[in-house]
Amino acid sequence: MLKKTLLAAVALSVLAGSAMAQDVKVLRIGLDGSENEADQIRNTQCVADGLKAATGVPEVQIFPSPDYNGVIQGLLGGTIDIASMGASSYAAIAIKDPKAVDPILTYTQSDGSSGYYSIMVARKDSGIKTLADLKGKKLGFADPDSTSGYLVPNVALPKEIGAPVKEYFSETGFGGGHENLVLAVLDKKFDAGTTFGSGVGKWEDGYTGGNLHQMVNKGNLDMDDIVEVWKSPLIPNGPLMVNNKLPEAMRAKVEAYFMDLPKKDHDCFKSYTQGDNKEYIKVDPSFYQTIVDARKSVIGG
Repeated sequence: MLKKTLLAAVALSVLAGSAMAQDVKVLRIGLDGSENEADQIRNTQCVADGLKAATGVPEVQIFPSPDYNGVIQGLLGGTIDIASMGASSYAAIAIKDPKAVDPILTYTQSDGSSGYYSIMVARKDSGIKTLADLKGKKLGFADPDSTSGYLVPNVALPKEIGAPVKEYFSETGFGGGHENLVLAVLDKKFDAGTTFGSGVGKWEDGYTGGNLHQMVNKGNLDMDDIVEVWKSPLIPNGPLMVNNKLPEAMRAKVEAYFMDLPKKDHDCFKSYTQGDNKEYIKVDPSFYQTIVDARKSVIGG
């Protein structure tokens, strides 16, 4: 009798979880503005279509934001359900509300590594080759919530230049996302700027992944026009985050979809993760603790 009662309870629990998952009428994917809006939407559409089929949710919507903070606030407020962002963006959320989202997955590069680099670039014809050449010049960052485009340079650079960033450079500013930042360097609005790349593969390809690779693929960057001035220590790849306001059963379906994506539709996986990447691996908050601590020290929240 007890066994039957336990089995009935388990069955009811499973049915309740399934019902809660089906109560979700729409899933909302946030895009952080690191790339131009049209390209980000195009690169994400296959994910939206796949999620709809895999979860049974009637509608999956894509919400582009002009900057990182728009998606951060959406995740904190529960108006965004899913987003892939840099570790510093996750840190901003975790500092304000550790229970708002969970980092569930990150991707690995083609060589199996689970990290990437902040890469500072300058125009080749500027004559700038080293950090010493940049003293007293203008440095551009991608976005204040970017890991590679702001946080890591502000942690790592002072140790190499022997001075605070604001003292070493004549001026600093923001490009409005990674792609716009590189274009601003090419347009001589900044003497150099910080973006990101896998650090794996050929320079002329913009490496195997990251913003430089995306720009080369789209034909709006020739790597012969720029030089790499500085490369950071390895940064943990940013997380795929799922809002904890979603029912647990739905979060499980979302995770299962993304874990299977590299095998089921590798082209879509590469498109969404911006490079010739390998697979998703599971992560948890501990994977990003060093970035959370760094953000607390540099930005405070």
